Amino acid sequence: MQNVFPGEVFANTADFDTGIRQLLPRYDEMLEVITRCLPSTTGRILELGCGTGELSLKILNSHPDTEVIALDYSPRMLQFAQEKIAAAGYQQRWTGIEADFGDWANNPEKLDIASKFDACVSSLAIHHLQDEMKLKLFERIATSLTQDGCFWNADPTLPESPALAEVYQAAREKWAVQEGINLTEIHAKRGTSSTQGYSSQNQVATLDTHLQMLTTAGFKTVAVPWKYYGLTVFGGWL
Repeated sequence: MQNVFPGEVFANTADFDTGIRQLLPRYDEMLEVITRCLPSTTGRILELGCGTGELSLKILNSHPDTEVIALDYSPRMLQFAQEKIAAAGYQQRWTGIEADFGDWANNPEKLDIASKFDACVSSLAIHHLQDEMKLKLFERIATSLTQDGCFWNADPTLPESPALAEVYQAAREKWAVQEGINLTEIHAKRGTSSTQGYSSQNQVATLDTHLQMLTTAGFKTVAVPWKYYGLTVFGGWL
């Protein structure tokens, strides 16, 4: 297996967009929830771990006055996203920056991205951080948002019990069968990842732990607008 950064998942970047939709039920629905939770007046958005640019693209499509500043530590993912955004004609409203958002949480002065954002979003990225770093990141996000700013994150969460873990796994396997997906073939395209910067393989926490962290970080309202077994969209407002 080829070595990849945590979050890259597949040995070949071109396999990501199709592969992730075969690994995760309702992937597009999950990202669309984030776009719906962003006010129409949203100006500057910070995206953490933009991957191949799928969430960026949905936001730029649905919010014509929005500018996205996207961070990702994978040069190949950023290149892929850049080409996709340019092909859609949105390159004037999208900036990709090669950076580790864990490093940004600890050393924000290293990145010249200005300070205040109307919103921050992330998908399938923050669960690669240890819990201590998740809290640091949420605190950094809170200080980087404008008043009434919001944050939305789509991520897997840790099942609250072994019984629920079995339920979630069975639901995903049944979904794969219904969709005619051969999980063995999909997994064969995956790469092997190890620690990169502040990220390592899945460091999932329970949904309740995430919501407590957001409250601790200063979010006055926390919410869970979408959940499908172990996949969740959560966040809130300052």
